[in-house]
Amino acid sequence: MVAVAGVCQAQTVQVKEVEQELNGVQRRGQQLSVQLDPKTVERSWKDYLGEYAGRVRVSKGVITVEGAELDSISQQPMLVRSTVSSNATGSNVWWTLDLGTDYLSKTATPEAYAAAERFLKSFGYKLYRDDVFRQINEAEDVLQATKNEQDRVVKEANSLQQSIERNKQRRKELEAELVRNAEELKQLEQDVEVNLQKQELSRQRVQEMKKAVDVVRAKLLEVK
Repeated sequence: MVAVAGVCQAQTVQVKEVEQELNGVQRRGQQLSVQLDPKTVERSWKDYLGEYAGRVRVSKGVITVEGAELDSISQQPMLVRSTVSSNATGSNVWWTLDLGTDYLSKTATPEAYAAAERFLKSFGYKLYRDDVFRQINEAEDVLQATKNEQDRVVKEANSLQQSIERNKQRRKELEAELVRNAEELKQLEQDVEVNLQKQELSRQRVQEMKKAVDVVRAKLLEVK
């Protein structure tokens, strides 16, 4: 809050006495100048008058409050007419107050003029406070979006790390499987070698048995 107040004070809030033509008649009044967007200023000004002065009517760009009750300025109801315009640096809020006996002016109604000036300045500082809070909210939204993106990136990094760990584990399993496969291949090769030896031994036995059969057959031929 202290920081916000400091920013608001740093912004320019100027109120000066200005004559302006209104419905073809020159009117003396006060003008507040602020460095803010006129659409935002006009919307806030109508709400502000509606809250503190009374029912607001708008016609052809003129904001009017009939029977406005602003006790800080006058104990009697007033007729308030106001306009909002833009300039090179921001916006102007101009108003003229019909006090019943006279129009608001620095010389004719000095006390009411000073009170009206304070009212306008209070509105100006409110505008800056609202604008700062808006900027804070926007910054917080950006911060939250940044945090969400950071969380997403961290989550993605964790997911990638888990994939790396799974890949390492699978690699270990494949390497172990390759070792087992090599051992199995070696055993199969040994089994093939043993099988070849058995085949040779079996062939020799077959040859020996053939010779034995031939001997028996020869003995059979000798029998007369």
